[in-house]
Formats: sequence, C-alpha cells, structure tokens
Amino acid sequence: MPELLTGFTLLDIAAFLCLLLAWQGIGWLIEHSTDGRPSTSRVMKSYRREWLRQYVTRQPRIFDSSVLASLRQGTTFFASACMIAIGGGLALLGNTERLLGVAQDLTTGELAPDHVWEAKILIVIVLVAAGFLAFVWAHRLFGYCAVVMASVPNEPDDPAAYPRAAKAAEININAARSYNRGLRAIYFAMAALAWLIGPLALVISTVICFVVLWRREFASKSRAVLLELDTH
Repeated sequence: MPELLTGFTLLDIAAFLCLLLAWQGIGWLIEHSTDGRPSTSRVMKSYRREWLRQYVTRQPRIFDSSVLASLRQGTTFFASACMIAIGGGLALLGNTERLLGVAQDLTTGELAPDHVWEAKILIVIVLVAAGFLAFVWAHRLFGYCAVVMASVPNEPDDPAAYPRAAKAAEININAARSYNRGLRAIYFAMAALAWLIGPLALVISTVICFVVLWRREFASKSRAVLLELDTH
C-alpha cells in the first residue's frame, strides 16, 4: 500500500468514494431530470425564460435590475463565506497541535497518523474551493446577464428585443446552474466533516445530504407549488 494511504482503512476509501459518487450523482440527477419528473432547478428554467420575455415590455425596468442585484449579492455572500472557510481550514492544517487536539477529542481508539487527519481536512477544503469557484463564475455570469439585459431595446417592436432577452435568459440559467453547483459543494463539504469522526459517520452524513438535496429538488412543497402554478 502506498505510504500516502497508510492509516486509511478500506472502509475509509469506500466512504470517500461514496461521498464523491453522491456529490456527482445528485448533480447529474438534478441537471438531467426527465420531463416526467423535472427537478426544481429545471422548473425554474422556464420561469427565468418567462421573466426575460416579460422584461421586454416592462416599463420601467427597475424591478428587473433589483432582482438581478439580489442574485449577485447571494453569490457574493457565499463566495466570501467560502474564502473564510478555506482560510480557516488552511490555518488548521498549519497548526498540527490543534489538529491533533481535535483528533483526540473525536476518537476513542488509537490515533491515526497526522497525514490522515490532514487529508480529511484537505478534502473539506477542496470541496469548499470547488464551491468558491462555482460562486465566482455564477457572479460573473450574472454580470454578463446584466450587460445583455441593458442592451435589450426599449421598444418591444425592435427585432433585436426578444432575441437579446432570450440570450440574457440563457446566461441567467447558466449562472443559476453554477450557483446551484456551488451550493451542492458546500453541502457535501459539511457532510465531509463527519469523516473526522470516522468512515461510518461519513457514509451516514453523505446519505443524509443526498436525501436532503433529492427531496428539495424532487419532492418539496416549493416544487409542487411551482408545477401547480405552471399549469394554469
């Protein structure tokens, strides 16, 4: 066994693979949901397109700018929170004594080697970093969307009005997709913290995280309301 894997059990490796599969799997299910059972994110795509269609004839367009500003504020908040979390994680990695103190509090058996605990913290940092990159890209896409929206002619009869609004809608959808990916990364980063307790705890937290995300996308009351309103 490579020296890097020394201290990790087969259950640790299986739990880690379970985390990765659940993270990527729920993302695939959400983004590739079927017409018969669309995810909340997919349902929201139609509302975003309708928003930008209504935007063409809405005068004044202050409401639309305020909605877009609130979306950008959300990405800014989470990106900033991710930076703080990454800094805290790196600080913990740099303080071995404190890390070992945490390890001693979380385990009752023989203490694993230092690099095992560092690797577990590093996985959390990597997930948070993935979320940070997704939020930054979402923020930039919402900025692109704002520019395209500003280029939509004020006259609805202008032949460029609806095509440009449609472009803005698609950019908005892409931004929302990146934003949701960032949120999922944060969810699973929190689940990965359970690995400090043990591999079984990681499996349990991963399953809980998967179920929570699945329910919110496929079985929530909000989704039911969106689908009900969409049929009228």
